[in-house]
Amino acid sequence: MKTMLEHLSQYAFYHQDKRNVATHFIGIPMIVVGITALLARPHFSFFNLDFTPAILIAIASGVFYIKLDLVIGIMMSLLLALSVWIANALAAQSTQAWLIAAIGLFVVGWVFQFIGHYFEGKKPAFVDDITGLIIGPLFVFVECLFVLGLKREWEEKIDIFCRKKNRENALSVTH
Repeated sequence: MKTMLEHLSQYAFYHQDKRNVATHFIGIPMIVVGITALLARPHFSFFNLDFTPAILIAIASGVFYIKLDLVIGIMMSLLLALSVWIANALAAQSTQAWLIAAIGLFVVGWVFQFIGHYFEGKKPAFVDDITGLIIGPLFVFVECLFVLGLKREWEEKIDIFCRKKNRENALSVTH
């Protein structure tokens, strides 16, 4: 299994333009809440506990993040719980209001993503590696930590990886 830094570095390679990163701060949370809301309506019971696909995916994602890093994983799990809470509030609305909100968040979130990748001039990371879909929210959270001046050693290692990969790509284009 890849480490946290390996996942983040690979994802960051596709996100070096500050405008692209900025659009991800808006688009990714919208997409996460939109998908979570869409998956918050179907309910089923298991041992007298009510579940939704949104809850199961949030739990599985939280476990994935915790395996990568305990503290970051716990914080991501709390953010996922917040997303489920918002999604449940949306799912409690009329069918029309729920669908407009959930699909609207999802679509507008992707519009932000594609605008960002237009600035970047690179395709989204998930096109080459499907795990980019689960790393995206983690990337946004860790970028927030960087903005706050935290995890500087990670930021430096990720920058070194991206510079090295850019040099390798430049060399392969010239040969």
